Amino acid sequence: MSGSSLADVDEEAVTYYRRLRTLVNEQAEELTYSDTELLQALGCVIKQSGDWKLTVAGLVLFGNKMAQRRLMPMMRVDYIRVPGNEWIADPDNRFHSVDMRGSLLLILQRLYALITDDLPKGFLLPEGEIQAKSTGLPGRALREALVNALMHRSFRVNQPLQVIRYGNRIEIMNPGYSLKAEELLGEPGSMPRNTYIATVFHETNLAETKGSGIRTMRRLLADAGLSQPTFESNHTANQFTARLLLHHFLSEDDLDWLALLGQDALTNGQKIALIFVRETGAIDNATFRQLTGVDLMRASTELRQLRDNKLLELKGKGRATYYVASDFLKLLSSSENQRPGAASVNAPDNDLIALAVSVNAPAVSVNAPVVGVNAPDNYLLKELPEFLQEMVQQYGRRNNDKEFTEKLILALCSYKSLTTSQLMVLLSRTEKYLLRQFIIPLREADKLVFTIPDMPRHPEQAYRTVLKEDLND
Repeated sequence: MSGSSLADVDEEAVTYYRRLRTLVNEQAEELTYSDTELLQALGCVIKQSGDWKLTVAGLVLFGNKMAQRRLMPMMRVDYIRVPGNEWIADPDNRFHSVDMRGSLLLILQRLYALITDDLPKGFLLPEGEIQAKSTGLPGRALREALVNALMHRSFRVNQPLQVIRYGNRIEIMNPGYSLKAEELLGEPGSMPRNTYIATVFHETNLAETKGSGIRTMRRLLADAGLSQPTFESNHTANQFTARLLLHHFLSEDDLDWLALLGQDALTNGQKIALIFVRETGAIDNATFRQLTGVDLMRASTELRQLRDNKLLELKGKGRATYYVASDFLKLLSSSENQRPGAASVNAPDNDLIALAVSVNAPAVSVNAPVVGVNAPDNYLLKELPEFLQEMVQQYGRRNNDKEFTEKLILALCSYKSLTTSQLMVLLSRTEKYLLRQFIIPLREADKLVFTIPDMPRHPEQAYRTVLKEDLND
């Protein structure tokens, strides 16, 4: 590293290495060396023209923060806390980020502590207490994932390593695709980018030896009853991503959600795939195989079946093929997340009740049959309060009454924001009909507004009713 010197060494990092090495082998010969001799033996400094210079390994393992900022400014780790399960789903509720520089040995401990402190209380399972009945994320599995990212990242890529903590998962994205083929991940044998960095991690017992780290992670998560970790090596983006779902393997809630699909013939692998898509948004063949352990052909067949059953939608071509949730699956997930039983759903406000009363329709039993609404759609209907259910029931008899239909749409979108697809399901009408006859006119009359006004064509676009408080503002 041109411009470096022994003054750039962090003495705390050297002391910490000696302490870790002593715990592994207190008789290790290198522990008798001076600090400079120790760094030389580890391949972290070399002598050029009579002056000591840090190598890349020396800078990332033992360099101080100032030297790293000066010589390798993008060599940092970002811990990002994102509200919810999607990347910046709410532009007004942005992420919180902690940027870290310094010795990888010290960063590992700090990063591990940040994540564990951020997990729900009692969710991290201490080492030595890994049991199938436990509810925690094994600490050793988390540490293995972090070590794998720190040790195998590429320092030729000018990007920080990112650890993103979503509400339902942890994603670790390190620059540099895997030198080991995805289908061989977890198999014996390691292919490190920098042998000096890998050696330090191995000799201090921070990393598993013989390339067994990923296999260890899989075993620990299985023993804890959690979903398997997934790994994605992207050559085009030159990036490797590891995902740890904070999610139990087909829990009771998952089975209840899957039962709404009415798909008794789903295999266990397909059920796992649907849960994964619900949590992360997409799945590909390689991820399906990592989650289920099936071969390439079986994975392709089961994913195609989910596509043919209108549960998943195919995207991309060839090796870039992946699957996302179909409109039907999105609708089902949205209904599950917004049930009135949830604490965030309150009683309807006065404006909404006024809309309902103004319809002045005779009472109809909530249990009356609704033409054209199948089992999943009934679930969307049942999440509404009773007076709105009655209005939807009335619509089946008064669908030619334009004034009634407008008031019904306004009442529904006053209770909660709804997408065009959800309105199509509730009213059994086509998108074209609803847009032209009602939604667009109501928007032009300033009675409906977009939930994402800056992106009218956003795939998650929905509508909400303009209420009195909006007009007062």
